[in-house]
Amino acid sequence: MFGRKKKAEQESVKGGEPQKQSQLSVLKDAYKLVKKDSPLAILWCLLVFVLILGFGVIIGNNLGHPIYAGFLSLPLGFLAAFFLFTRFANTAAFASIEGQLGAGASVLMSIKRGFVTTPAVNVNRDQDMVHRVSGKSGIILVGEGGFAVRTLIQDERRKMERFLSGVPVTEVLVGDGQGQVSIRKLQKHLKKLPKKLNTAQLREVRARLRSVGGLNIPMPKGPMPTSNRIPRR
Repeated sequence: MFGRKKKAEQESVKGGEPQKQSQLSVLKDAYKLVKKDSPLAILWCLLVFVLILGFGVIIGNNLGHPIYAGFLSLPLGFLAAFFLFTRFANTAAFASIEGQLGAGASVLMSIKRGFVTTPAVNVNRDQDMVHRVSGKSGIILVGEGGFAVRTLIQDERRKMERFLSGVPVTEVLVGDGQGQVSIRKLQKHLKKLPKKLNTAQLREVRARLRSVGGLNIPMPKGPMPTSNRIPRR
């Protein structure tokens, strides 16, 4: 009995190892992604680290405590370099999925709180698609594709207005043209929309939307951008 218990404990400890390895793999994948997208990014991060450390040592030397100031500058330099690295990683992650089928849905579904996304609720044969997002700003219909996606959005809007009468519906087109929102700014754009529903109203809207459902489409593989965190697979 005790032998089985000990074996189970050992297996549970081993079971925790993949979590640590997964974190390392995230850093490794992010490094490869950044190196491919911006070869000089790592040098910039190292430069920031050295500059902050050197600046701290200089100030400490003038105060008569260079070693103490150096120890204080180490974590500051590391944090600054790491923050810059995450910025490069986010940029590289967006570039890696830009133009792929379902890229907009991947970005929307990576929003951690406040929004629930149902991808590809309306799709045509040219692979133009509309994603439905629910949040305190109401229903947000996000379209990505060609000119025909506007028709898909209007069809979905009429459907939502019949099914959820009185709930505000906002339309967003993903792209780089006039009146469109780039995929890099999509999350920020949604978060800036004015809140029009309270918590109880939003809960009721989502409960009714569960019966509507959506379509299953392949999501682009690779790291997904999430604010200032390193992208995850």
